[in-house]
Amino acid sequence: MAQLTITRHKATAQYFTEDLGDGIGLDMVLIPGGTFLMGSPEDELDRFNDEGPQHQVTVPTFFMGKFSITQAQWRVVAETYAQVNQELDPDPASFKGDNRPVEQVSWQDATEFCARLSQDTGREYRLPSEAEWEYACRAGTTTPFHFGETITTDLANYRGVDDDSMDWKGNYGKGPKGIYRKETTEVGSFPPNAFGLYDMHGNVWEWCQDHWHDNYDGNPPTDGSAWLFSDERKEKDDHTRVLRGGSWVDLPRYCRSACRLYNIPDARYNSDGFRVVCSAARALS
Repeated sequence: MAQLTITRHKATAQYFTEDLGDGIGLDMVLIPGGTFLMGSPEDELDRFNDEGPQHQVTVPTFFMGKFSITQAQWRVVAETYAQVNQELDPDPASFKGDNRPVEQVSWQDATEFCARLSQDTGREYRLPSEAEWEYACRAGTTTPFHFGETITTDLANYRGVDDDSMDWKGNYGKGPKGIYRKETTEVGSFPPNAFGLYDMHGNVWEWCQDHWHDNYDGNPPTDGSAWLFSDERKEKDDHTRVLRGGSWVDLPRYCRSACRLYNIPDARYNSDGFRVVCSAARALS
């Protein structure tokens, strides 16, 4: 049997902390700009057709949340920040805990959170583009996971057991099976990637800005920006947005760096959360 290599990165990240109030901060990590191949190669195990064709993308420097937004962070913004477009439920999550990720939040809820935070701080907070998300997740790697060729439940929170009735496998490739926690875990419970970001594989799916496209045919942006439909199609096609990263309920194949999912923008599931980004220029001004 071939020996498996899993890499644990010791990262020293540059970041700033946004004071949200009530003693709660939001750590934003500096993600250095660079160029990468977005999507998965055709020979990647368990890939889906929507992950190709691979294409080169150049991403400018930006800041990204060290963790997905927690329930404590969500609550203080929902309760004390001025409404922009809609009300927010201050306690939507199924799995309670201040340091667990907020879930059961829709794309619309997540964008309202960003709008309130932007209005209050004067910095433009938003959801990441799909390209920014994958670039940040990979952190310079080209393997299915930023850890390497496989993943274990000691490194991330996902469904690490088989379900024979559904022909689901709890391991990825030659990697080991693990456990199924059946719930979220506190953010930061597992090792970060080389950029200093936590939980990019598993725990909760994370909303992105982009409209869903069935694959990367059709000239997707190569500058790291979100791939949005034109105004003519927006009204018709604004029913789906992209999520990334996999979750506590998903098999390891769904937690790969290139894996993509979509849902309607008002959908709320206990597997769906988000993290925020802001431009380096606006954050440092």
